[in-house]
Amino acid sequence: MHVGISTSVIQRGQTGIAQYVLALVRALLERGEHEYTIFVLEEDLELFRFAASKARLVTVAEEFRPALKDIAWHQTKLPGCARKLRLDVLHVPSYRRMLWHRPCPLVATIHDLAQFHVHRKYGWMRMFYGRIIVPHLARKQDQIVAISENTARDVSRFFRVARERLTVIYNGVDHRRFHPGDAAQAKALSARRFGLEQPFFLYVARLEHPGKNHSRLIAAFNRFKATTGSKWQLALAGGDWHGAIHIHRAVQESPYAKDIRCLGFVPDEFVPDLYRAAEVFVYPSLFEGFGMPPIEAMACGCPVLSSATGSLKEVLGSAASLIDPENVESLSAQLGLLSAGTDIRRQMRAAGLAQAARFDWGATASAMVKVYERAAKSAKITRPRLLDTPAHQWQKSR
Repeated sequence: MHVGISTSVIQRGQTGIAQYVLALVRALLERGEHEYTIFVLEEDLELFRFAASKARLVTVAEEFRPALKDIAWHQTKLPGCARKLRLDVLHVPSYRRMLWHRPCPLVATIHDLAQFHVHRKYGWMRMFYGRIIVPHLARKQDQIVAISENTARDVSRFFRVARERLTVIYNGVDHRRFHPGDAAQAKALSARRFGLEQPFFLYVARLEHPGKNHSRLIAAFNRFKATTGSKWQLALAGGDWHGAIHIHRAVQESPYAKDIRCLGFVPDEFVPDLYRAAEVFVYPSLFEGFGMPPIEAMACGCPVLSSATGSLKEVLGSAASLIDPENVESLSAQLGLLSAGTDIRRQMRAAGLAQAARFDWGATASAMVKVYERAAKSAKITRPRLLDTPAHQWQKSR
C-alpha cells in the first residue's frame, strides 16, 4: 500500500499538531510495512531528515506556507500529485486542509473542534472556514480519525459525519524521550538556562489568547502569591501566537512579574528536563481535543493540575487534579494546595506515570495503518499498479 501524508500544517514544528505529525510519521516508518510519500514544505525538510532513508519526501515550495496559499495548494496541486504518484491513500492530519476532490481514498485527522466551543478562538475568517466550509469537506473523506471520544462526538454532532466513518485513535507518548530522570540535574539545568531558581509551576502551550487561558492562570498565580507569600515561580513555555500581546501585558502588570518567566518556544530537546524540574505542571486550557503536554509531563513524573474541559478529563482520568478553568479562585486554591502538599504530589506522580503508560505512538501507528487499509479496501476508485519508482528519493512539487 502506498500512503501519502501532508505535513504543511506543522508550523515549523512549534505546535501540538507538529508533534503529532512528526511522532506519527516516525512510528509508521518504524513499522516498515508500507510505502510512504511525505509532502513537506522546503524549510521543514530538516525536521523530517529522520525519514529520508525510509520514505519518499516530496518538497512543497515555500511560497505555499501562508494559510490561504496552503489551502489552495491542497485543493489544486495535491490531488494531481496524488494521482501521479498512484497513491492508495492520502492522509491529511488537519481539518483545515481536507480535500474536496478525491484523487484516491482520503483519510483526515481531526484534533478538536474548538471553534464551536471557545468564543473568538480564532479570527473571523478562520472561524467562518472552520464552521461553514469544513463540515462539507469532512463529509468528503473516506475515513476520519478523531484523537479522543470527545472529538469524535463533536465531529458527529457538528459535521454530521456518520459514526461508522469515524475512528478514535489516541495520541501516543514517546517514552524514549519522556520518562522520569534525575530531578536535581534537571532543576540545575532549568535554573541555569531559564532562571528558574525556585520551585515552579510549568505551563507548556503556545501563548494564545483567550484559548489557552494564560490570563486567568496569571490572575490565579497573583492571588496565590498574595495569599501564601510563597517563593514559587511560574514558567510559561511557548511561542507567541494569536493574542499573545494580552498575555505579555498580564505578565507586565502582575505585582509578581519577577517570578513569572516567559521562556518562548522551547526546543524539543529541553522540554523533558523542564517537566522533570517542575514541581507541578498546570494546564488551564479552555478546550483541548487531547492534551499532549500534560500526558508528557506525567510520563516524566510531574504532577498535573488541569482543566476538566474538552477531552482532558477523558485523557487524564483520575491521575490529575481537575479544575474549572474559568474559576480563578478555585485555580488559585489548587496552586496553594499542591505547592504545600508534598505527599499529594508524590501520590499524583505515581498515578500520572501509570496513566501515561497507556499511551504509546507504536499503538497509535498500528491503529492508523488499519484505518488506511480500511479506506483503501472500501474505496470504489481503481487505479493502475504502482510505478516502480525508488522509494528513497527526493522530489519537488510546485
